[in-house]
Amino acid sequence: MSLSAQPTASLFIGGKPVEGQGADLPVRYALTGETIATLKEASTDQVAQACAAAKAAQPAWAAMAPVERGRILGRAAAIILERNDELARLETLDTGKPIQETLVADWPSGAAALEYFAGLAATLTGQMIPLGADWAYTRREALGVCAGIGAWNYPSQIACWKAAPALVMGNTMVFKPSEETPLGALKLAEIFIEAGMPPGVFNVVQGRGDVGAALVADPNVAKVSLTGSVPTGRRVYAAAAEGMRHVTMELGGKSPLIVFDDANLEDAVSAAILANFYSSGQICSNGTRVFLQEGIKEDFLARLAERVKAVRMGDPLDPDTNHGPIINAAQADKIRAAIRAGLDAGARLVCGGEGEGPFIPPTVFADATDDMTIATDEIFGPVLTALSFADEDEVVARANGTGFGLAAGVFTQDLSRAHRVVAALEAGTCWINTYNLTPVEMPFGGVKLSGLGRENSAAAIEHYSQLKSVYVGMGGVDAPY
Repeated sequence: MSLSAQPTASLFIGGKPVEGQGADLPVRYALTGETIATLKEASTDQVAQACAAAKAAQPAWAAMAPVERGRILGRAAAIILERNDELARLETLDTGKPIQETLVADWPSGAAALEYFAGLAATLTGQMIPLGADWAYTRREALGVCAGIGAWNYPSQIACWKAAPALVMGNTMVFKPSEETPLGALKLAEIFIEAGMPPGVFNVVQGRGDVGAALVADPNVAKVSLTGSVPTGRRVYAAAAEGMRHVTMELGGKSPLIVFDDANLEDAVSAAILANFYSSGQICSNGTRVFLQEGIKEDFLARLAERVKAVRMGDPLDPDTNHGPIINAAQADKIRAAIRAGLDAGARLVCGGEGEGPFIPPTVFADATDDMTIATDEIFGPVLTALSFADEDEVVARANGTGFGLAAGVFTQDLSRAHRVVAALEAGTCWINTYNLTPVEMPFGGVKLSGLGRENSAAAIEHYSQLKSVYVGMGGVDAPY
């Protein structure tokens, strides 16, 4: 079976495929390293052309009745769901994630976002404010051109998550996927056109950091939405500030998953697996610091070690594979270095290890301390660090003892304690007795170094719009002279 995934062209500008004029951008299958497509980066001029195309298309798009914009997004969602098998295969080739994941978690999540915001379209209204004889009203208006910058772990989902609220509000978008996973966004651009979206409303440019920097700095860009690492977020935030651009940042994490003695053991172990090993651990919200109350610690670790024996590493296109390869060799090297650092620091290896080739098995460390690098640094791989605690006050303080604040989870059958603890945790997205569920109806995002703003839900509209206040005088005007 051919693994070729060569697109018609590398970019999508003004409603049509356009070949890039920059350096080669090879796309490699994570399992074998085989090149499955070769794209070209956008030149600086092409980034400017994409932003100009978005700027030119925005007034007419914003002037369209919101429900009409919503219908286009809804048609796009229907096309995605009809072609999910084909799109899931492309996502697996692009990312290396198992097909059993991409069939249910990637494009379907993107389609759900498009459906949700399509449904919100007709509700995007302002407010009437009575002021006695006079009155005022607000208009909720688009920002203009939005720049979206994606990550490589959920490339197509992220493209939809950013595009849906931006476009339904009347903005246009220039989207730059990660250079590691450039294929899905091009498909989304094609689907949007097929669904009836006017040319220029959604554009795609490809490239590495220089292309992203050119996009953020373009004078036509009014808003930047980034999913990425904290160092990248700092750079993009600083660049966006130069033009007073609006920003949404969804960055990294080192999130706590707290398991109290009274938790349902099997459910807590299942959550730890989802929170550390799904997508081979390459998820920003993962609960990689698992705090185990002393009474449950050893039973939890024993059951977790037993459960991970069911892992099946292999070709991600095999529907029986449930643990795929790491995205590339450089990332695998970073994860292996973190595992060695954990061993050198004296943490106990419960299961897993460095693995071989592109595969790193589910790896669990126990008897760790809060100052070990495996407990402080984001690894972005299938590495779980277990820490033990005695009581609630202690674990809350330790869970908050990090610069990150993306997510957190609590397992307990005492619901009063569950709500009390999540209220005290410094995290933007929390789960009680589950983990890593991110329905589009719920806001998603972080605090502290983990980001600004929220994606998904009606809250996302706030980050892709601005309010105009209008005072209406109904009588005469008094002046002192």
